[in-house]
Amino acid sequence: MIDDATLRRGLELTLDSSELGADRLGRLQRGKVRDCYIDDAAGRRTIVVSDRLSAFDHVLGTVPFKGQILNGMACYWFEQSRALVPNHLLAVPDPAVSVVRECRPFPVEMVLRGYLTGSSSTSIWTHYAKGGREFCGHRLAEGMRKHERLPRPLITPTTKAEQGAHDENISAAEVVARGLCTAPEWERLSALCLELFAFGQRLAAERGLILVDTKYELGRTPEGELIFIDEIHTPDSSRYWYADSYEAALATGGDPRALDKEHVRRELVARGYRGDGPPPPLDDALRIEAARRYVEIFEVVTGRTFVPDLEPPMRRIRRNLGLL
Repeated sequence: MIDDATLRRGLELTLDSSELGADRLGRLQRGKVRDCYIDDAAGRRTIVVSDRLSAFDHVLGTVPFKGQILNGMACYWFEQSRALVPNHLLAVPDPAVSVVRECRPFPVEMVLRGYLTGSSSTSIWTHYAKGGREFCGHRLAEGMRKHERLPRPLITPTTKAEQGAHDENISAAEVVARGLCTAPEWERLSALCLELFAFGQRLAAERGLILVDTKYELGRTPEGELIFIDEIHTPDSSRYWYADSYEAALATGGDPRALDKEHVRRELVARGYRGDGPPPPLDDALRIEAARRYVEIFEVVTGRTFVPDLEPPMRRIRRNLGLL
């Protein structure tokens, strides 16, 4: 694990936003975490993964090395799964930057759920606990317990809301009825997602983990190929549990030991903030603890030691992209 001195040094090296010049890389599209420079003529996108932390539909602040970790994990999974399913990754010129193929994204996120779990108002467990027995078009059996494994993984798509708004759970039939994709496209999307989720669960199991759920985004290239975009199996898109804690937790009604990024969210809830109004500033101790947990996720999931780059990020990124 990373030492405290390095984490403290990282507080001075966080990347809040990038300004690399649309004239050099393409038009800028800034999301909650990623700054994307889109070169339509070249058909590629340069993604700068910042250190911004998003929760409660707000950007809360920055976490040391978060961008390097997210980019590294996404690229790890893109490379691991490349022979199984196609993706948009072309090159990784910097620890926090990926160059990818530009494509037309599908306007739905594909949420894969392997377990009856969750705590948010839109989670499958919250719906079930309130008596709901149909979720996104799937019938759910009676008598299931929280965190119980579902008979088969479920695809529960959501709309892609504008920044600051909430995604909407919908069914496959609604996806097609709204014209978000055709029925044949949905069948192909579903098959690809189920294949990748099974692959992710197998690799996670080899690390002593359970890949509980995740979300995927896909797009279509100008040539018509369906490919995975954005990120795969990162802590910002996925939930992991330690496998050795699962059976005991299920038997006693407790929660499996999680390998997740939710420490900041839980801490803010404990302090009385639940997303209403401007978020409180993150103190350095909370930012360091969040960074420590991101490093843990990276190392356990990938089996690799995280070695942070300690050069000032904008200077490093400009040099690695040939912009100096």
